[in-house]
Amino acid sequence: MGQITGFMPVPGEMGQLEMEHPHGVGAVSCLWMMGFDSIEEAADFQRNIQKQVMELSEHHIPAVFHLEGLSGVLLREAPNFPSGIGRGAAWDPGLEYEIGSLIGREAAALGVTQVFAPVLDVTRDARFGRHGESYGEDPVLVSALGCAYAKGIHDNRTYLKPESVAKHFLGYHASPNGIHATSVNITERELREIYAKPFQAAISKADLRGIMPAYSAVNGEPITGSKSYLTDLLRTEMGFDGLTVSDYTAVWEMYDRQKVAASLKEAGLRALKAGMDIELPNCRCCGEELKEMFASGKEKIEVLDRAVMDILEAKFRMGLFENPFAAETGSLRKMFHKEGEGELSLLAAQESMVLLKNDGILPLKKEKYRKIAVIGYHADKIHALFGGYTYLSFAEGLFIAKNTMAGVDTGVTDGNTETYPDSIVQKEKPEIEAQARKAKPQIKSLLEVIKDNFNEAEVAYEPGYDFIGTDTSCFAQALKLAAEADLIILTLGGKYGTGSMSSMGEGIDNTNINLPECQELFLKELSSINTPKVAIHFDGRPISSDSAQDIMNAILEAWTPADRGAEAVVNILTGKYNPCGKLPVTVAYNAGQEPIYYNHPNGSSWHQNTKSAFKRYVDLPHEPRYCFGYGLSYTEYSYCCMEIDRKEIKGNQPIHISAVIKNIGSWDGVEIVQLYVQDRSASVLRPNMELAGFVRVPLKIGESRKIIFSLWPDQLGYICPDKNWILEAGEVEILLGSSSEDIRLHESVRVMLDIPVEEKSRKFYASAEILKTPEGRSTDEM
Repeated sequence: MGQITGFMPVPGEMGQLEMEHPHGVGAVSCLWMMGFDSIEEAADFQRNIQKQVMELSEHHIPAVFHLEGLSGVLLREAPNFPSGIGRGAAWDPGLEYEIGSLIGREAAALGVTQVFAPVLDVTRDARFGRHGESYGEDPVLVSALGCAYAKGIHDNRTYLKPESVAKHFLGYHASPNGIHATSVNITERELREIYAKPFQAAISKADLRGIMPAYSAVNGEPITGSKSYLTDLLRTEMGFDGLTVSDYTAVWEMYDRQKVAASLKEAGLRALKAGMDIELPNCRCCGEELKEMFASGKEKIEVLDRAVMDILEAKFRMGLFENPFAAETGSLRKMFHKEGEGELSLLAAQESMVLLKNDGILPLKKEKYRKIAVIGYHADKIHALFGGYTYLSFAEGLFIAKNTMAGVDTGVTDGNTETYPDSIVQKEKPEIEAQARKAKPQIKSLLEVIKDNFNEAEVAYEPGYDFIGTDTSCFAQALKLAAEADLIILTLGGKYGTGSMSSMGEGIDNTNINLPECQELFLKELSSINTPKVAIHFDGRPISSDSAQDIMNAILEAWTPADRGAEAVVNILTGKYNPCGKLPVTVAYNAGQEPIYYNHPNGSSWHQNTKSAFKRYVDLPHEPRYCFGYGLSYTEYSYCCMEIDRKEIKGNQPIHISAVIKNIGSWDGVEIVQLYVQDRSASVLRPNMELAGFVRVPLKIGESRKIIFSLWPDQLGYICPDKNWILEAGEVEILLGSSSEDIRLHESVRVMLDIPVEEKSRKFYASAEILKTPEGRSTDEM
């Protein structure tokens, strides 16, 4: 029974371990490691707890230690990376592999063998507070990036053998109305074809051995207690053979919130019978009362045996019986830190950013500007660069009135819970920025980096407005500064974080996906000043603003870019780095269009095509503000010479699709070439188009390179009315383009006969090869 429960230690309260877990424990949370000043303290903490766990266990069984890994290890010394949606905008599996490898190495050095990432949710609604955790709205994009990250974690075999835990299985981001953890209704076809696809890809291609079920219920069944989903679908159909760990408090919530269990012990029993292995973060449902049910024979001991076997097998895989402790002090620092990790953070930040508008003002010519006005909440705060599930975001827990992350109880001590005008969000305390700068002294704010790079200009700053609310009291000073400048740089957006001082994050949902009211009001007043204006947007959802689109000369989507984010922004503004990011989500005009996504079914959304009075909403277009895959560059690319080696498909053999991409502009750059497919007809309703693959193509000025996609027919399979996976005979359109709305080349192929598809072994995304020239081969692959 000790093996199926977790323990979340709090420094100074270690007596709980022996009292609550007299026979040892299955898993230990490392969340509170973030409170330590050094990795040596964190490693000592792990060793001490592990020794106690093993002493309590009659068989000296060590615990699995786990930590969050979405944007980096939650320790002061660890590098942080952009949020999931930002890295989704990079469209770079190679980058994800490197990030996963780095995080896996750091975790192993600390004695941690489970990393809670990647997030494999497909996200389609920007109202949802956790929108920024996902790689995006498309299952192929999420699959490719998630597999690369998981492989990076798993390929770290230098000390221990860490495993990634993918979350949140299943359909979590499909929550109605954008509300966290609600009941979801999804057709079984959509559930398997869209939401399960990234998990299936990670299981089949990346040997995924960890799953965290979602808080939500799907089609009337809480996932945490659903045998249909955790055993029949996940283990039997999808072939998962690993460890399932509950999201924090999710087992308890079946009793308290979802009310599908009459008691805590019944909630624990239901979870075990469904296929859950470990209750996290602490034991509330799998305790003495449940133990007695097994001991008395009221419940079959095989239910417990199955979970314990999964846990013990995982611990053997991870190498914990041979080496259960963090690296010793002499080798710890050398293992944890490697040269170049800061450059990886900078690269990730630069690749993540998406240029949404540019009338020619960018890149900025330094000699042209003598007085620069920098305005906005985010500009002079380093903590504003960090999103949810980062070290600085979690460190704010000391000051917030209420934590919105389940299972974590923190709160302010002085009782000061003043909120922003016309908002329920708690006002930030000045201590937060001071704490951030003390913890991360090497990080500079955007304002500081602008001053460093425009050292011959006068750079002045005014905060102007908050990240939420309606306060206009600082407008006058900011507008005066703007009127006197010859360049205005605005920072816009909300605050993506953790707890009651954030406007977006876990449990922090919105009905407004546009800019905060105070910022929209400021933009309207700024519109009368005819000075060049550049906007940088920070948040966990993309910018959507009529005012910004109308009056700004350039808009750069920066998401939450983390450690080197300010430097990345300025490198793009000044032309040191040519932006190449592409939107991983479709951007609505306002929340009335949500959920909105490009791969909607035929005859739906902006492809409705009925004979109605209007081809749009009365007050808006059906089309989005920005389409999936969209992003500008400082250069231009041409596409030509499309060739397909097989026009008639008679079996599951690869189709090779080639084209030549040329940089016809005046800057070196990287083009993200996107491969889409359209099924002309089918026996079931199909998406109007689907991403099938993509590749990043680096091109110098005037350079041409040939790309070759290898697309397997079984990747295009779907569930037919008889419930079998198949690709039906018929015509399929193959499209190549720079975005979902910017298709440059297209050809069709014909599937000559129905092709059966094996769900677990099918292909999930097309591979791609880049040739050095249109004639000479290279080895670059997606």
